[in-house]
Amino acid sequence: MRIALGIEYDGSAFKGWQVQRHDVSTVQAAVESALTRVAAHPVRVVCAGRTDTGVHAVGQVVHFDTVAVREPRNWLLGANVNLPATVAVSWAQLVDETFHARFSACSRRYRYLILDRPARSSLLAGRATWSHRPLDSDMMHAAGQALVGTHDFSSYRALGCQAKSPVRTLHSLSVVRRGDLIEVRVHANAFLHHMIRNIAGVLLAIGRGERPVEWAAEVLGLRDRTLGGVTAPPDGLYFERVWYPEEFSIPAPAAFPLFD
Repeated sequence: MRIALGIEYDGSAFKGWQVQRHDVSTVQAAVESALTRVAAHPVRVVCAGRTDTGVHAVGQVVHFDTVAVREPRNWLLGANVNLPATVAVSWAQLVDETFHARFSACSRRYRYLILDRPARSSLLAGRATWSHRPLDSDMMHAAGQALVGTHDFSSYRALGCQAKSPVRTLHSLSVVRRGDLIEVRVHANAFLHHMIRNIAGVLLAIGRGERPVEWAAEVLGLRDRTLGGVTAPPDGLYFERVWYPEEFSIPAPAAFPLFD
């Protein structure tokens, strides 16, 4: 049987999603260890999108194959009992064997949270990137519109990115202020390594007035990462949601307190 799960996690405690050495703490290792106990056989999971060190998720989706017969509720409860407090399964369901958490995905959305105020926050430490300098969110939003559409995002991906093509389609990019919090929301068919953090780095420089609004488009046109902006910290980055064809009936993630 093939089972799909929705997962949320605080990435602060992990060295990213993907399994590494046995002495390195990763989200995938924690999830597989918990599911292995429930299934009573080794379990390997496939995720919708791998996240880096310090990056969080509220709508990660995974699938795994198993010969163990369990009700969805038992997968959910059993996994959560064996997971650390920083990781939780939010839903579980049986899916068709043609479902693939990564390759069946139509699009994905991330949010990047910025705390814009003179004083740091103890409660949002590690969960939002802090800017003590005032940011112009309207300028950031205007700059981001140049990135919407299908483009070569070579200037916005990590130098070590292993994707075969730098071309991606951004469906939307919005920057909205909610009091002291600024939310950068990006929806695309897929993302490159460090793409959101590199976009955030450019928008932050524009928001601080260090660069003009046109700089986001100029960086895009250069197609050279070495001429782009700095990579923003991972603290405020959240893997928010994945969309799949309706035939798979994959649930939307539950509401999250920091989001609308």
